[in-house]
Amino acid sequence: MLKFLAISLLMAIAAMSGRSQIAHDVIPVGLTDDPTAQVSCDNVTFTRSVKYGTDSLNVLDVATGQNKSGTKRPVLVFVAGDSFAGEGNATTVNQLVDQAMCFAARNGLVAVSMSYRLAPAATWPSGAKDVAAALSWVYENADLFGGNGQEIIPIGYGTGAYHLASFLAHKEFQEKDDYIAGAVLLSGIYHPTADAGDAARAYFGADTASYDSRSAIKGLTEIEEPILLAWSSADAPYFVAQGEKLKDMLCAAGHCPRTSVLSKPTSPGSVFDLDGASAELHERLRQLIGQIDARGLP
Repeated sequence: MLKFLAISLLMAIAAMSGRSQIAHDVIPVGLTDDPTAQVSCDNVTFTRSVKYGTDSLNVLDVATGQNKSGTKRPVLVFVAGDSFAGEGNATTVNQLVDQAMCFAARNGLVAVSMSYRLAPAATWPSGAKDVAAALSWVYENADLFGGNGQEIIPIGYGTGAYHLASFLAHKEFQEKDDYIAGAVLLSGIYHPTADAGDAARAYFGADTASYDSRSAIKGLTEIEEPILLAWSSADAPYFVAQGEKLKDMLCAAGHCPRTSVLSKPTSPGSVFDLDGASAELHERLRQLIGQIDARGLP
């Protein structure tokens, strides 16, 4: 358990703009082979509503578990949402993200979730810019939570998958210190189309002629970071087509991603198979973390 003083200082960083130095007792233990074995939040510490930007929605939560070593741990950053505007089922998504964060923290990882600005108050490219700002904060402050700033893996789900993909694809929205080691894209859209719904139009704008330039697909074919791409056969055909198109484009560019097609509708917990959607995706995430964790070793 984190020392009381460390917890108090961590709670105070929501009002800080600079960095602090806090010692942690941490050691990565890896993801369990049985993702259903540990889903409670016992012995997990949450630090809530840490500000990473100026808007009221620019906040993130951090979950850490018990560890007894100074070893820095990989950091998972959840970028999740089910709508570009404010009418989605945010409560359900947040609960599912919390469950996934608890699982990650209990298995030796640092877990972060971020919220982002919503349409119509915030339009394209606010989502990508919020991802950049949040990842910059995580990179600069990972050590406060025992995390490794060189092993940051954002996980985009639903609308969050587009915002993460857009951040990756459009270098003009990135910041100098928003480093990531790899990324997971789960059941997202990556190329807006003219038949987008009202919430998507509120974000992308009414001028559909601009949608091609706001696509993430071309830019994603030019990045070097490893990508884990997943969608579900139970997703709406629109999302299935988006996942298949992105995979084909990445493979054609010589950057074929790890891919998993799930059997049930996805959720943020699908990356750990907490919803029984696919143990394969959980295993591919383990492989990605292992690949990143092993870099630089002799």
